[in-house]
Amino acid sequence: MIWLGAAALLAWLVLLLGRGMFWLCRENDAQAAPDLLHWPDVTILVPARDEAETIATVVQALLAQDYPGGLALWVVDDRSGDDTAALARAAAGGDARLQVVTGRDRPPGWTGKLWALQQGLAAANPTTAYLLFTDADIHHAPDSLRRLVARAETGGYALTSLMAKLRCESRAERWFIPAFIYFFQMLYPFRWANDPARRMAAAAGGCVLLRRADFEAAGGVAAIRGAMIDDCTLAAAIKRQRPGTRIWLGLTERVVSLRACPNIEPIRRMVARSAYAQLRYSPALLLGMLLALTLVFLVPPALTWWGSFWARLLGLAAWLGMVLSFVPVLRFYRLPVWRGVALPVVAMFYMLFTLDSAIAQHRGQGGMWKGEAGPAPPPG
Repeated sequence: MIWLGAAALLAWLVLLLGRGMFWLCRENDAQAAPDLLHWPDVTILVPARDEAETIATVVQALLAQDYPGGLALWVVDDRSGDDTAALARAAAGGDARLQVVTGRDRPPGWTGKLWALQQGLAAANPTTAYLLFTDADIHHAPDSLRRLVARAETGGYALTSLMAKLRCESRAERWFIPAFIYFFQMLYPFRWANDPARRMAAAAGGCVLLRRADFEAAGGVAAIRGAMIDDCTLAAAIKRQRPGTRIWLGLTERVVSLRACPNIEPIRRMVARSAYAQLRYSPALLLGMLLALTLVFLVPPALTWWGSFWARLLGLAAWLGMVLSFVPVLRFYRLPVWRGVALPVVAMFYMLFTLDSAIAQHRGQGGMWKGEAGPAPPPG
C-alpha cells in the first residue's frame, strides 16, 4: 500500500509540475484586442442538424458582431428533421449576409459535421482570408469575432480557437462539466499546444478561426474527413505542415454553449461519442488508460480511508494535490472549491463513459450523434 501511495503521489507531482501547468487555466482571451489597420473578410460556417432550439439565437449573435471587416454567414442545414433552416432565415430578418445551404446525404468515410462544413465551403466565397467554424449551439458575444481576428493577425496564428464556456446550471452540469474542461486540459495542455516548438496541437471545435491559406495547405476538411475528434485533428494537420506554424487555444467567457444537459445522459453521450477514438480504438490503450486513471484518481481516496498510517498520508497528499489542481476550473465556473473533493467520483463516471464508448464501437454504434453512427475506424 505504501508503494501504491508513493506511485500515486509521484503521479500527481508530475501532473502538477510537469504537464505544462495545465490546471492553472492561464491561457485565456482576457487581454484586450488591438485595433488593426486592415480587417480581413471572414466567412463563418455553421453546421446545423436539428438545432431549432438554438439556431435563431446563434444566427442573430453572429450577424450582430461589431466586426469592422466583411462578414458572410453560411448555415448548412444537415438534413434536419425540424425547422432549423426556416428559423435561421427568419432570425436573419432579410440580412443578405446569411445564406442557408441544404445539406445532402453523407457519403461513406465522412463524419456528419465535416461533410456539412465541406458543403458550406463549396458554396461560400473561396477567397476570404479567414474562416470561422462554429457550432449551432454556440453564442458569440458582439466582440468575439473582432477579438479572434485581432489575435490571429497580431500573433501570426494559422488557427485560433476558443474553448466555449459550457453551460453549467443543472445539477448534472455542475458536477460533470468542469471536469470535462479539466480532463481536456490535462490531455491537451494549452501551453504545450500553443508552443510552436512542440508537436502537440489542439483546438475546440465550437469556435475555430482559420487562416484560409494554411487551412488549404493542410488539405482542408477533406484531409480529416473521417476524424471523430475533428478539432484536434485539424489543429495537428495545420501545425505540422511546416516548422514554426503557430496556433492558439484558450478559455473564454465570450463564447458560450447554449446546449443544456438537464441530466447525466447527454454528458455521457458527449464523452462516449469520441472517447474510444481518442484511444485509437485500441483495447490495450483502453486498459492502460483505465489503470492509469485508477492510480491517479481512485487510489488516493481509497488509501486515505483504508490504508495503513504511511499509506494514508501518501494517499491524502495525492488527494490534496488533486483537489488543488481542480480549483482554477471550479473558480472559472464560479463553483465552490469543496467540489474538488468529489473529483475521484466524477473521474470514475468518466472512466465508465469511456468504457461505454469502446463497447458501442464494438457493437457498430461508435461515434453515435443525433441518431447517426460515425464512419468506421481505419483498419489497424
